[in-house]
Amino acid sequence: MHPYVNIFKHVKVEEWRRSAKAGDVSSYLDKTLKCPVFRIKGPVPANSYILLPKNPEHSLRLTGRYFYLLFRPTPGKYFMVHLDVAVEEGQVVRISFSNMFKEFKSTATWLQFPFLCLVGPAPPSVRWTCLVMDLRFTLSVYLNRHHSHLKSVKLCANMLVKNMFTSELLLDPAKQRGLSSSQGTGPIPREMSFPVPKGSCWNDLYDHIKFPSEGTKLPFDSIQKQDLNPKNDVNVKKNVFCFSLHQNLLPDPILRLSRVIGFGGATTRHALWTKSGDAVVYPCHAIIVSMKIATNEQRFFVGHTDKISALAFNGGSTLLASAQSGSSSVVRLWSYSRGSCLSTIRTHGRSLCCLSFSHGGGFLCGVGKDRHNKTMVVVWNTLNVSKGGEVTILAKAHTDVDITTMKIAFFDDTRMVSCGRENIRLWRVRNGTLRSCPVHLGEYHSLDFTDVAFEEGISSDHMNTFLIYYSRVAVKNVRRLLPAQQQQHADRREKQTFNTGPGIAINSISVSSSFCATGSEDGFLRLWTLDFSSVILEAEHEGAVSEVSVSFDSLQVLAATSTGNLGFLDVSSRGYSTLMRSHTDAVLGFSMDGIRRHLATASADGTVRVWNIDSLHQLYDFASEDNPCAVAFHPHEQTFSCGFTSGTVRVFDVSSAKLLFANEAVPSVRRCLKNPIPNSAGNVVARGTERAPDALAVSADSSRLAFVGPSPYIVTIADARSLDELLHVDVSILDVESPQLDSALKVCFSPASTQHLLIATSANKILWLSTETGRLLRQVSDVHKHPCSSLAVSEDSRFLLTSGHNAVKVWDYNVTRHSSSQVMFIGHSQPVRQVSFTPDQLGVVSVGDAIFLWDFLADPVERLTDSGSLVNADAEVNGAQLSNEIPRQTAPLPSSQHRLDVSALDRVIQGGMFALHFSFAPTLRCYSHTMNRSIAAPPPQDEGIKLKAVIGYNGNGRGNMVWSPDQGLFAYSSGCVVVVEYLHTGTQRHLQGHSEEISCLAFSNDAQTVASAAGSSRSLVYIWDVQTGSRRSTVSYHRGAVQSLAFSRDDLFFLSVDFSDPGLALWSTESFQLLSSVNMCGAIHDAAFSPTAASQMACVGTHGAYFVLIHTHASHTDLKVQRVSAPSEAGDAELTALCYHMDSILFTGTSRGHVCAWDVKKQCCFMIWKADDGEIGVLLCGGNRLLTGSNTHWLRLWEVEAVHGMTGTKVVVEQEIMLDGAMVSAAFDNSVDMGIVGTAAGTLWYINWSDNSSIRLVSGHRSKVSDVVFSGDERHFATCSEDGSVRVWSTSSYELVVQFQVINQACGCLCWSPSSGADASRIAAGYSDGTLRVFRLASTEMEMKLQPHYVAVTAVTYSAGGDVILSAGANGLLAVSSPTSGATIRVIRDHKGATITSIQCVKEQCKKFGLEGDEMFLAAGADRRVSVWATDWSREKCELLDWLSFPAPAKMAVSFTLPPSLAAFCPADHSLLVYTGYGVEKELSFYSLAKKQIIKKVALTHWATCLSLSPRTHLLAVGSKERVLKLIQSSSGRFQDFLRHSDSLHACHFSPSGALLFSVAFNEVLLWEVPGL
Repeated sequence: MHPYVNIFKHVKVEEWRRSAKAGDVSSYLDKTLKCPVFRIKGPVPANSYILLPKNPEHSLRLTGRYFYLLFRPTPGKYFMVHLDVAVEEGQVVRISFSNMFKEFKSTATWLQFPFLCLVGPAPPSVRWTCLVMDLRFTLSVYLNRHHSHLKSVKLCANMLVKNMFTSELLLDPAKQRGLSSSQGTGPIPREMSFPVPKGSCWNDLYDHIKFPSEGTKLPFDSIQKQDLNPKNDVNVKKNVFCFSLHQNLLPDPILRLSRVIGFGGATTRHALWTKSGDAVVYPCHAIIVSMKIATNEQRFFVGHTDKISALAFNGGSTLLASAQSGSSSVVRLWSYSRGSCLSTIRTHGRSLCCLSFSHGGGFLCGVGKDRHNKTMVVVWNTLNVSKGGEVTILAKAHTDVDITTMKIAFFDDTRMVSCGRENIRLWRVRNGTLRSCPVHLGEYHSLDFTDVAFEEGISSDHMNTFLIYYSRVAVKNVRRLLPAQQQQHADRREKQTFNTGPGIAINSISVSSSFCATGSEDGFLRLWTLDFSSVILEAEHEGAVSEVSVSFDSLQVLAATSTGNLGFLDVSSRGYSTLMRSHTDAVLGFSMDGIRRHLATASADGTVRVWNIDSLHQLYDFASEDNPCAVAFHPHEQTFSCGFTSGTVRVFDVSSAKLLFANEAVPSVRRCLKNPIPNSAGNVVARGTERAPDALAVSADSSRLAFVGPSPYIVTIADARSLDELLHVDVSILDVESPQLDSALKVCFSPASTQHLLIATSANKILWLSTETGRLLRQVSDVHKHPCSSLAVSEDSRFLLTSGHNAVKVWDYNVTRHSSSQVMFIGHSQPVRQVSFTPDQLGVVSVGDAIFLWDFLADPVERLTDSGSLVNADAEVNGAQLSNEIPRQTAPLPSSQHRLDVSALDRVIQGGMFALHFSFAPTLRCYSHTMNRSIAAPPPQDEGIKLKAVIGYNGNGRGNMVWSPDQGLFAYSSGCVVVVEYLHTGTQRHLQGHSEEISCLAFSNDAQTVASAAGSSRSLVYIWDVQTGSRRSTVSYHRGAVQSLAFSRDDLFFLSVDFSDPGLALWSTESFQLLSSVNMCGAIHDAAFSPTAASQMACVGTHGAYFVLIHTHASHTDLKVQRVSAPSEAGDAELTALCYHMDSILFTGTSRGHVCAWDVKKQCCFMIWKADDGEIGVLLCGGNRLLTGSNTHWLRLWEVEAVHGMTGTKVVVEQEIMLDGAMVSAAFDNSVDMGIVGTAAGTLWYINWSDNSSIRLVSGHRSKVSDVVFSGDERHFATCSEDGSVRVWSTSSYELVVQFQVINQACGCLCWSPSSGADASRIAAGYSDGTLRVFRLASTEMEMKLQPHYVAVTAVTYSAGGDVILSAGANGLLAVSSPTSGATIRVIRDHKGATITSIQCVKEQCKKFGLEGDEMFLAAGADRRVSVWATDWSREKCELLDWLSFPAPAKMAVSFTLPPSLAAFCPADHSLLVYTGYGVEKELSFYSLAKKQIIKKVALTHWATCLSLSPRTHLLAVGSKERVLKLIQSSSGRFQDFLRHSDSLHACHFSPSGALLFSVAFNEVLLWEVPGL
């Protein structure tokens, strides 16, 4: 796939064979761009155009997501562009934009966008513009369609056009250095770029417009120039409620809005009765809710993007009008019965505050502000909108008077009344004009009038009611309303007269045929007689009554308050019912009581409220002057705790509505949530409230606690009971390619596995970390457009919820880096603060502006039928089922459970558990292990396996590759092994001894000695003799991780640099004794000796550059350090790399891509230039050449001959090349003509600048290697990885032969076909989406794709004869598939519910076991059960031969992840199988299928994580979490331990001949020769 498609070049536009032109179209040499462009001119844009392609039946078929147009509108003219885009639903949608359009319009097949950059004809100052349109997002948001490809483009006059192109990448036109191959943003290709003169800025010369824009203050209804320097963080809203980004999650939609708790938002003055009186309609922020008053059943009208400011019904309640607030007011007309939007009207600029329908629904009146902040009244004709007709403007008028309320008269649709501050006006539409006249108010002209209601005509001000004589335009009567006065006798209330006492501030008035209702500031709803002589009824509320409405039958009165309460008064029964209560400010957090179905919420309005989820009623309200931040229910008791901004934690009893406990205020409320805390736990949580309420999390088994702290970049995992810190994870260094530090925002444990901790970061990523090792398991980028505000995982760990800004997303939990398994839902008008599943997993709750309750529609359990489809849960047969569908009530057990131990091993008691605390270096991967000290390492001469090769390079290190051009050898690290490779012969030597991953290397100048450092705490530095491979010495001084090593030019000194505990240590190379050490004030990233002066060296770090002098006095050596800050021109950047140039100049690189030149003698920076856009990690200098390598993947060679301490000197780039990852190490010859570069992608490249070539020397997996398997002839082996790749290697040369890549899926297992011929050799691989893919090695293509599962495939194998493929899913289902047709032949459900960890097939006649068949296979499940099957695939027979259940300990361990269940047939005797797993003892069990009993046991020292049996000898290979590879001879019980990996082993496999053995730990792959024991 090409990174971009040049459209003009693609269709050869200049030949006009596949393209067409009409009107005045010519070629023109543009002076600005200095290249030919097309000029399209004409008085009518539609008559002059360029059309691509020429034939309308043809298609461009360009699938790129982004469309780029390089054009310049002609000054003083109009232009138009049409894009015809095909969608997956089979339609063609036209997207048009022009400066002729004044407003946005849309139909099912046409979107029209006004080009707001040029409203009207283009001005003379218009510039060349790069327009970028996201086609996929535009179609998804506006039409809920899925983008397929671009069909055609039509460019209409008047404009100049340079070119057009499409791409899957979001490219930046301001970057001019070629096209980036990375996914995401990158620079624009050269042939598409605009020229920028030296010393000029791209943005000063040209315009860059991106649609949709992330910084616009308008919604996505217009195309406008992006503000490059926005002053405010503007929230961009989308005008849909929910849309599916991808269709991978079923059902679609997977969420459905069920209920909403909340009322109001922009206003509480609008609540309506339906004509039948059985339902009320009210706004809840951006959603309109219709609620039945008898059942509280809700339905929703969704489409607004901002808070709703006005509502209006027509007389029959068939048409509903709504308006939204904000900078772009929109009016929507709805069919109330269907709930569909009939029309969208955009007339007012902003602040539309009032709507009124005529009784018949033919006229609609609206009041708002125009773009000049002037009041505008508009009357629309809506007569035909219900029949699909358009809404037209009857009349509109501007006025200077204030209008609070305006209503159309019920007796005449052309007449209206408005009131506001100091005015009441009568309006009339006549002959297309809208005119008004004021009502003479006399002495009342200074009052504020708040509402209008019709009898003959009634208006109210803050303390009076006015009766207006409509025909005479005069006030007929004034009523001053006075409150009731409470008398001394409680049983009698006497009303005052209208002429005495204080007045009542009236907010709303509603009139019926028998009474008048008022709502006032004193919180009373009052019903008056029509002459206002007395009060009939009154009801007191908690806040001011802002709206009253009498039902059409006059039996009920609706009342709304400014505090968010909504209720109604039943006039006949005099009973009052509350329909809805709500918080008056943002909801900050919530917690659910799943037993009693209660919901507790904490809000910025200062209250904590408890709700009934079923009835939506508020049960309790706890108010406090101290604002609550977070709330949590007790798991069982009817109590909850709440944290407040003051740091206080209060515990409430719900049943008694009492405060049980309140602790002393502490600096951080999150510390109090862990009460009690030992003194040593102080200052452990990052400060600030922006991470609440998900700043800490407790695992499902209550054993682990995770929180953000002590800094925003650190996540700490602690023991939940003792609060002992177990692990520190620095998220800022997990992405070595990011130029900016990432911080943690939210944490969440996976309920199904305490090993998974999810972290949301400030870079819009979600990280999956191992709680045992701190390792990054996987990550997802660009989760939301804004930082993720909350995340939650379903109990079965199948789904992940995230929220960001106003959106909620549902993800497949097994989402990969670029997965498409996500669906977005929009409904909130403000940022979502928290989202979570309900305890019963049937719903989802999200809070922010209001409380949203969603139905979660996913099938709780996924099951497969024989055809691979989902079936209903009711269809399942009770009990386990055989493959022949005969139910089996109980699984067969082994007939004997003898514990015969014939092992020669002595059982070793494992040491106690302990955890390590880590401080991470920027590029060092650190692990936590439970180390067993009883490792039986054999002498080298007696080793039963010999390390033969190391596959891959450790891209996590820094400076961990060195090269000696003179000696023709180079060394690099892979895991805890140093690989010394001789380039002339291709042979390897392995330096073994480290027990942790190696971080850095250094060669002596004579290439006779190599130094290696490893360890995250108390690092060990080994000194090796290169010729013999022996270890000369071991030095240990640093308490943290060693970041850099260096030998002096004369090889007399050796330097080591500690990163986490910053400091330098100087050693003698003669004795390797410590000569001197010095502590530094900040982290040190790199260090180097001067090439000419043996007593000088320099280092760089977070606080600048350090110039170091070595002073030697007799036997005493001192280090004198002078620190100099980084130059101010570099900004807020760290110095990250350095190298010397001759003897007087030092070059340093920065984290922002600058290179600084320093005068060593003066110790000052005299020159700085921008060399890259990212962090520079590699600097080398030779002669007059400087080499820079960065995390943007660019390697550049600079000419620096002119740099001699002179300011104003310019440097130039001689050559540049892009590699596959961030540069972490480099070594070149003295002239920098050729060298070797290591990248974070795990590759080593040979670079030759003379012919500008790059050759990959070493390649490895960067992600976790899931499996490795030999081919039958052992000529090749295959590896698969979580990055979705399957790689085939040559066993003889270890070189990569072919790679098969599947995007967005992890590959978990693979197997070779039994056929060993070169043409017939195939690989079957299982993926995380439940698919199997079969690759053919001869054609290097995918031959077949199967879908036997809907969950991740955990094991796969061919049958012994290759007739079928057996695969297992994470849900325990075993599928039998045909390798020829791809059909699923059979599904075996016996292991359902327990993940199958291993499958093996062998050829064996089954008659001796009493069954027919010529093959057997076994399957081992995570529930410690193994099934053995007899098969004859030619006759489609598959019968259960035996079922083994192995006992578990009486008390299951919860403090660690259980080891897998592993089983395999003995190669010499297939009637014996070997099993190991979590049980009473750590042991291998040998089970006889003939005797139906365990005949032998071999004790182990560790729980096994992988198992393999040698085909030719009685050898077994067992791997463990403790990084030990154990070789066992089963016949004698002899064993040997090998500690060569730096991480837990998870795979090991003997070759078919048994001569070779693979072992895998994360991405470390070791190949061993097997002499035998």
